[in-house]
Amino acid sequence: ASLSITPSSRGSRAPVQLPKRFFAPGRTMLNRIPITAKGAEKLKAELEYLKKTARPNVVAAIAEAREKGDLSENAEYDAAREEQGHIEGRIAELEGKIPALQVIDPKTVASDRIVFGATVTLYNEDDDSSVTYQIVGDDEADIKQNLISVSSPIARALIGKSEGDTVKFMAPKGQVTFEVEEVEYK
Repeated sequence: ASLSITPSSRGSRAPVQLPKRFFAPGRTMLNRIPITAKGAEKLKAELEYLKKTARPNVVAAIAEAREKGDLSENAEYDAAREEQGHIEGRIAELEGKIPALQVIDPKTVASDRIVFGATVTLYNEDDDSSVTYQIVGDDEADIKQNLISVSSPIARALIGKSEGDTVKFMAPKGQVTFEVEEVEYK
């Protein structure tokens, strides 16, 4: 079975047949987006803020700028409209993403191997240092907080490894080698 995209939804081009595997029952996409519970809450809070605070504020700013007269030379109006576009785009993105989230609580993971949500301490023999990272979803990754994306090269190299394993991966500075010192789920 497949889904047909009709000419009316794509202009005058012929319909395109998409294999059913691209769609899960009741969903428009098969792939779920992994995220920690904390990350999911941040996205939901951002959506609420955008809808209840940022959107009304920018609407008020547009109305205020309109009152100032000629819109063709009104920089405040242009800036407010541009900001409105960014806000509406982010709202649409979040509204599409949140239903597809697969929330994973790292505290419930029982594994001696590194999987999504793991907090991993790595030892670098080259400079005799240790660093700790947590593997999180793409939307919550923040290297300043040692949160690395599950799709990053280092996370992909770590997935499936255990304490004591050696991990090699390509970084911008070249190949890097770490030893896995500790794996925790917290």
